[in-house]
Amino acid sequence: MSVLRGQFSSKLGFILASAGSAVGIGNLVGFPVMASKNGGGAFLFIYLLFIAFVCFPVMLAEISMGRASQSSPVGAFDSLSGNSKAWRAVGGLGIITPFFIAVFYAVITVWILIYLVQSAMGNLDVLANPDTFGATVSSPVMFAYLVPLLGVLFFILGKGVNDGIERAATILMPTLIVMMVLLIGFVLTLDNAFAGVSFYLVPEFSKIDSGVINSALNHGFFSLSLGMGILITYGSYLNKKENMVSSTRLVAIADTGVAFFAGLLVIPAVFAIDPGVNADELSESSISLMFSYLPQVFLSMQDFVGYFGASLVSFMFFTLVFFAALTSLVSITEIPIAYVMDEKDKPRREAIVYVGVAVMVFALVTTVSFGMSDFFTSFLHYGGISKSFFDLIYDVFYETILPLMGFVVCLFVCYRWKKHSMNEEIALGDSDYNDSFLRKYVGISLGTFIPVILLAVFMNNVSRIYFAHNLFGF
Repeated sequence: MSVLRGQFSSKLGFILASAGSAVGIGNLVGFPVMASKNGGGAFLFIYLLFIAFVCFPVMLAEISMGRASQSSPVGAFDSLSGNSKAWRAVGGLGIITPFFIAVFYAVITVWILIYLVQSAMGNLDVLANPDTFGATVSSPVMFAYLVPLLGVLFFILGKGVNDGIERAATILMPTLIVMMVLLIGFVLTLDNAFAGVSFYLVPEFSKIDSGVINSALNHGFFSLSLGMGILITYGSYLNKKENMVSSTRLVAIADTGVAFFAGLLVIPAVFAIDPGVNADELSESSISLMFSYLPQVFLSMQDFVGYFGASLVSFMFFTLVFFAALTSLVSITEIPIAYVMDEKDKPRREAIVYVGVAVMVFALVTTVSFGMSDFFTSFLHYGGISKSFFDLIYDVFYETILPLMGFVVCLFVCYRWKKHSMNEEIALGDSDYNDSFLRKYVGISLGTFIPVILLAVFMNNVSRIYFAHNLFGF
């Protein structure tokens, strides 16, 4: 391979970049409400079990594949399988999936950018209008924000692994955490805020059903960037001397920690402004909550801090979410770029041109699927309802492919690449790993119950989304 791929300069760089890919919109907005509405502390307990006993072993498997192969998903499945064409084709899913996730994520990031700018301009009262979001996403103003956003995205990626991805993560992630702490500190001083803390944390096991369990695992997979090829690619940038287990553990802790503390921001803020709120009023949709409900919450804060103060809180919140979205978008878009570099032997700048043009084209199509084009707005009909092009991308590449890829990774590392090869790679930089309980657990779990769980989630998602039938109706 003649193209210089780059490498993270330190363990911290890998952790921050990987955490940046993991921490996104779902962590900051969707997760708090998902937890609150579905059992509070009970949901958190189930989610933590999935992270520790299902997601963590899959994280190790993906990162070890990347570091062993020094390649993106296609090259990893190809070389580690002994140049099997079938497995190479499977690796292609690890390129197509992040590409399309980058497309819909770019569109959502544009929405966040618009709300950030409007908050800075003092237009919070406009944002709080229930009709504003629908008017915004169906307006050509979207294009005026999409182009500069993609410009910033590809400028960062053009700087490479060290000067682009790693440097952006080392700036944006600490800033995100500081802003979150400041906002939490402010919100918890408001009257009735601790009623929201109670609503968020008190366990209600009676609310746990198959749908909640399915949602917890789905969110864990998406949140930790599993099944997207991100960790395989980032693993290929990780130095062989670094301790993979401790690095992976810190990424999982950082991602889960941000999601948990986001709940201490969002839910108490809602309760402080509307003490009579009930669970049914909180939408589990990150989109609905963030763009339709929270601006109304922020506007209501003017009774406490005045209009300027409410606008400042709104600006800080959308800046926080924008940083989270941008770090995720950088990581997701890096995967197809790495593929073009590795498999087509192209320099980074040329690879960015190819990927950039493709992302732009599909992002434009996705943008017009919110009312600007009837064809793409009512693109397909399945599961009993009409779906837009945006819906199709989300359903296929988020809900469907991610658990399937996790299932495939488990089969690959256990039965094709073999567990002893994976364990040898993980043990590099960690002399204690070979004699640890973790080694035994990872090997057993990846070869037995984890793929069964992931296959069940995949099958249920297919049945639920495309045929409107829940296979596990308890």
